[in-house]
Amino acid sequence: MTTKTPETRLAELGHTLPEVVPPVAAYLPTVRSGSHVYVSGQLPVVGGELRATGKVGADVDPEQAKELAAVCALNAIAAIKAEVGELSRVKRVVKVVGFVASDPSFTGQPQVINEASELFTEVFGEAGKHARSAVGVAVLPLNAPVEVEVIVEVD
Repeated sequence: MTTKTPETRLAELGHTLPEVVPPVAAYLPTVRSGSHVYVSGQLPVVGGELRATGKVGADVDPEQAKELAAVCALNAIAAIKAEVGELSRVKRVVKVVGFVASDPSFTGQPQVINEASELFTEVFGEAGKHARSAVGVAVLPLNAPVEVEVIVEVD
């Protein structure tokens, strides 16, 4: 029995890894330190364009925000692959932090970021289960509704 690679799982889920989103300021998309790769916050950028702007619960509905969180996770996975070469080198998704630009009355941040968490688990299997924070914030860069950052352990 052969084990499916993360790349195979991505393809089966209908995803193609995008190009790594270039930084919008003075930072690197990833930094490797020892056996960990720290992925800078990823916005829901597709083809160089931010997919949506505004606050979740006001300008962006929660269902759309969930989809955007998955886009952020996919961008993070692309950044990881660019850093380490093969996604099978990921031993563990250690920590995910999701930021949700929220209308003051919106309290569903965990449900929005679940979409990113679920994608990591679908792609990396048991190694994709992670610690997580889902935080509501007033505003994100470029007026993005969501942002996801990740720490992974690699071999």
